[in-house]
Amino acid sequence: MLVQVHWTNKRYDYVKDYMLDSLIEAGVVARFLRSSGWVTIGVDPVRSRKDRMTYSGPERRHPDGAVA
Repeated sequence: MLVQVHWTNKRYDYVKDYMLDSLIEAGVVARFLRSSGWVTIGVDPVRSRKDRMTYSGPERRHPDGAVA
C-alpha cells in the first residue's frame, strides 16, 4: 500500500507503507497522511518500532498461528 508523505524538504511523494517507520526514524518525513488526516511528526502520536518490540505482557497468539 502507498502512503502519501510530506518530506522535510517541503516536497510530497508516495512511499510503500513498510518503509514509513524507517523514514520517520531517519528524520526525512515531516508529515504523512492517514485515513483520519495528516499526522505531523513530533506533534501527533506515532508508533515506533521500539514501542512494538518492548511489549512485556502475556503471549496471546498461538505458536502455530492457529486461530482460537
